[in-house]
Amino acid sequence: MTHSDSRTMRRVLRREIAGTIGLLTDEHDFRAMRRYRSFTFDDHAAYLKHVEGLLRTRALQGSHTTVALFDPEEYAEFCTQKGLDPDNPSSRTRFTARLAVTGPTLPYEGQPLSDLLPALVDEAVRQATWEYATTLLARLGDCTSCGEDLGRAAFARASDLLVRILDTAPSGNRHLVCSVTGPPETLLAALRVADTGAAVELDETEALEFTTVLALGLATESPGGLVIRVSAPGEPDRVYGWRLRAYGLEPLTAGEVFDAYCTDVESGDLISPESNVDYCEPPGLGEVKPAQGHHH
Repeated sequence: MTHSDSRTMRRVLRREIAGTIGLLTDEHDFRAMRRYRSFTFDDHAAYLKHVEGLLRTRALQGSHTTVALFDPEEYAEFCTQKGLDPDNPSSRTRFTARLAVTGPTLPYEGQPLSDLLPALVDEAVRQATWEYATTLLARLGDCTSCGEDLGRAAFARASDLLVRILDTAPSGNRHLVCSVTGPPETLLAALRVADTGAAVELDETEALEFTTVLALGLATESPGGLVIRVSAPGEPDRVYGWRLRAYGLEPLTAGEVFDAYCTDVESGDLISPESNVDYCEPPGLGEVKPAQGHHH
């Protein structure tokens, strides 16, 4: 094989290698990394410009790149645990490799970095919300009366309610939001469901996260709510919802839904209602109302 053939083969192989880039999304994290002498960037805007250029170059070469959220605090902890020098590029490479498996990531598909950055942050928030809710569910333990795993029972209950909500919804694309209020902050989960006419399509990860947050609200009897917006061509959007109750959902009236959507959360001032939107009561979920709290 000639030297030219070897270089050609190496270029072909490089296209077969998937890469991950750990990205410092904000100025605060960028400044935290500047304490390491081996991190040579001194301007966040210039850093982002170079990252975007690298992503475009790899895409033009046919290489697939995943972008991960690089957290300096997690990086420092990783280096301490592994006995690595944090002021060494190889340590950052090892941490980024771990992020590819465990951290919030998104594939680079040619989108501007200005679109990728907020999407990556949203992905990180989603993952953190799911992990937090899962941990709290696991801590609930077993029922002292029957020995049933309370977190597992709540998840099964939430799954059943979600199926009923989707089955009773009118035809159209659905956007669901579940909020659970509690210390230290409100947890939010969203689920988008596409209606193709022949079937409904949803992201399984989104559905898992949504069900977990709903389960947490049901199990802990925390204040919260669930709203759904259904959009169909040629028809007004329909918006309705429920407030969370112990292991159940209580329908909101049309007036309550209207007030929730047409009141500024911070100031309490009225907001003009959207045009072509019907605020209405939810359809019946076709179930017998469950007993309060955990039931056998």
